[in-house]
Amino acid sequence: MHLKTVCLALVGCLCLNPTRGAETTDDGFFPFVPAPDEFRTGCVIDLRSLNESFAGEGGWIEVRDGHFVHGKSGEPLRFWAVNGPSPSAKTSEQLRREARVLAKYGVNLVRIQGAVFDEQGEPDLSRVRLLQATVNALKAEGIYTELSIYFPLWFKPAASLPWLKGYDGSHYPFAALLFNPEFQAKYRQWWEAVLLTRDDATGQRLLDEPAVFGLELQNEDSFFFWTFDERNLPEPQLRLLEGQFGTWLTAKYGSLWAAFHAWNCPALPRDAFAEGRAAIRPLNSMGIEKQVRDQDTTRFLYETQAGFYARHRAFLRKLGYRGLVTAGNWTTANAEVFGPLEKMSYAVGDFIDRHGYFECDHKGENAAWSIRVGQTYSDRSALRFDGEAPGKPKLFSHPSMDVKYAGLPSMISETTWCRPNRFRGEAPLYLAAFGALQDSDAIVHYAFDGSSWSVHPNYWMQPWTLMSPAMMGQFPAAALIFRKGLIKPGELLADLQLNRNDLLALKGTSLPQDAALDELRIADVPKGRDLKPGQRIDPLIHYAGQTRVTFTLGPTSIRLRPLGFFIDHERRQICASNGQLRLDYGEGLLCVDAPQVQGFSGKLDSLSGHRLHNLELTSPLDLGHLILVSLDGRPIESSRRLLLQVMSEEKTSGFATEPAGENRKRITDIGTDPWRVKRICGHVVLLLPNADSLRITALDLNGYPTSEVARGPALDLRADTLYYLIEQP
Repeated sequence: MHLKTVCLALVGCLCLNPTRGAETTDDGFFPFVPAPDEFRTGCVIDLRSLNESFAGEGGWIEVRDGHFVHGKSGEPLRFWAVNGPSPSAKTSEQLRREARVLAKYGVNLVRIQGAVFDEQGEPDLSRVRLLQATVNALKAEGIYTELSIYFPLWFKPAASLPWLKGYDGSHYPFAALLFNPEFQAKYRQWWEAVLLTRDDATGQRLLDEPAVFGLELQNEDSFFFWTFDERNLPEPQLRLLEGQFGTWLTAKYGSLWAAFHAWNCPALPRDAFAEGRAAIRPLNSMGIEKQVRDQDTTRFLYETQAGFYARHRAFLRKLGYRGLVTAGNWTTANAEVFGPLEKMSYAVGDFIDRHGYFECDHKGENAAWSIRVGQTYSDRSALRFDGEAPGKPKLFSHPSMDVKYAGLPSMISETTWCRPNRFRGEAPLYLAAFGALQDSDAIVHYAFDGSSWSVHPNYWMQPWTLMSPAMMGQFPAAALIFRKGLIKPGELLADLQLNRNDLLALKGTSLPQDAALDELRIADVPKGRDLKPGQRIDPLIHYAGQTRVTFTLGPTSIRLRPLGFFIDHERRQICASNGQLRLDYGEGLLCVDAPQVQGFSGKLDSLSGHRLHNLELTSPLDLGHLILVSLDGRPIESSRRLLLQVMSEEKTSGFATEPAGENRKRITDIGTDPWRVKRICGHVVLLLPNADSLRITALDLNGYPTSEVARGPALDLRADTLYYLIEQP
């Protein structure tokens, strides 16, 4: 039968057929209160079957051809992941339930972060045992783990520590692990405790556990970030590093005096050549002035950092660990100059990692980690590339912008849209769609906070919670899109060969990871293939296709596809090179049109009857997300089972604000349980063969079928329903 088109007839706002007995209020939101989930059979959104029977069933995860694969079969896989489990999960029962919830919502990797040492820096076996129990619980649900055991902000070295002199218990040891050999020896003891301690229950070691997909050498620290400053290093540590620099310079020039002569610049106050020490200039000065001294300093810092990573990857291999090792994940003080050096230091590992958050101009006391009364924020859309603050130009920078480095897999191991931004519901589909377009290998959402749908109110709330309707509630379709590759990768649009020595000479890259160009500066971006030194590639390239950077000893070269066919700055539109994504960043609307997934995200009231291959939508919502995805691996047109997933926006009960000027809001009440979701409105037409025979079943908030069933191609969205099962004969 030919595709059938049905005329649209909207009446009012189409907020029809609310669930019987559902509570609604005058604020236009309904309470999100799912019944306790018993994980019965028949749940349409339960994605546990996507995972292996147990993690590691297919052997160790390996890297082949730049992607993660199962070691036994060579079958590629992507990770749709979270940081977790929640801090409250301590018992086996709690861990098992959290693992089951995560598996249901499509998660196949958990990044476990936490110190495994006490306040004195000694291994803490009680924490190791909890780590073992967590790995076991996740493994049983087919979920892999990545272990991250060191972050400078977890440790304030006491004055009594002989292996980390100069601290007094009030400062963090930024950068010290990279150069202090005694600290490194203690650090290796931590890994030995984690990997070699036998589980009291099973007798197994994590060293031998294929479910432990990867190990992270350190979290959020670097020689190339602002925290690397002489003010953050106590005198003994600073002298140690300066002495190492002096030794390095002597090996290169023959003496420190010869190095000073070659630099032809004034000495620094901390230079002590007679003692064999040379000072290190501030990063800001080095990145701008790029003196010969700065180039030597940069090379020394790079070699020290990369050397630390290479030695400790080799140490883990010598212990017998067969999984993957990643170096670090941090940003730099200068994305153009230091950014590629940071990534080049990571290339000694097995994959490249990074972090990135989409902020909402959140200001006030302790705003970096909490939401409190009196703080201010502004609602900010990533689909529109809204500036960092109201009134600012559009800013073309986002953590989802991925670059493949050195032929290695790419992971973003911490990312989210921070609360209380009303646009945070953009995140799941945005990350899944553009992650698939760029052929990213792992997206790790921050942070899983428990198996119950609770807002966790105190006198403050955390800004990253995942267990919310707009985030975890949209995981089913998003996980299917990303993990099953329902959106195909885009074409390779930029291929950069960057000479290693040029980078160490601070010549930088034309494709910085955090290219924060706004609408004013992007006018200077070249439109053709040719780039002059210092020019940047249009950062919107990441929304059109793939990019690749290789570090080489050969000449620097750039192969760049003309981007005018994909990016239209005048109309503010981007058409992906795979033909399956279209972003109207003027309106803030993403259209997805692929054989197995179709839908819209963002400003739905701007659609004006826009039609996809098998879907039409009309809605008065200025912010909503509707996605239709095949559940049986067939194209939508021939699929027998389809999931229609819908979301608007969320807030906590009682959340309240007042104007704070310039489109900012001041929080007057952070709210409490339960979550509330804006009532959903819209009319959907399914353009499918045998459309009159379609069976549409509304699902409850846990994804189980209700008794409400409709027939035919048209559906008035129910005000409080997030999921529908659509079946074709």
